[in-house]
Amino acid sequence: MKLGTRGRYAVAAMADIARWSNGMPINLASIGERQGISLAYLEQLFLQLRRAKVVYSIRGPGGGYKLARNPDDIALSEIVLAVDEPMTVTRCHPDTPGGCLSTGERCQTHDLWDELSLHIVNFFENVSLGDVIAHRVKGKSKTLAAAPNDFSHLLADLAAGTSKNT
Repeated sequence: MKLGTRGRYAVAAMADIARWSNGMPINLASIGERQGISLAYLEQLFLQLRRAKVVYSIRGPGGGYKLARNPDDIALSEIVLAVDEPMTVTRCHPDTPGGCLSTGERCQTHDLWDELSLHIVNFFENVSLGDVIAHRVKGKSKTLAAAPNDFSHLLADLAAGTSKNT
């Protein structure tokens, strides 16, 4: 799986705000310059991030964007999902009764990719923006893998559309 440009740029821009704001609003032009992201693209992303309530805007001179919460309280999954970036590696949609093959059946490796998708979601839910800017990400996947996880229960919840993790 390769995380798309929208998700990568949104995380980079949010990390930029978390690192450089010092409680002050940051304008998109500054973020774009530091991160190498076009202003037009950032405007699209921040419209979605604002709607998801992970940032808020301040108008006028000296205005810009601020984080809506402490960086430690913003999971990377919130950022990625806010910009409509899917975190799956299977062609099948969880709500689709059929499978990913043209016959309507699931492919031989479907469960493998489903489990990998759950690991990715779990990782993004358990890494915060604060972890990114404080360099606490390295080794995090090993810690999460060591923790007991009931992915079969989560998978059943996802299929039923009742999971709090979706």
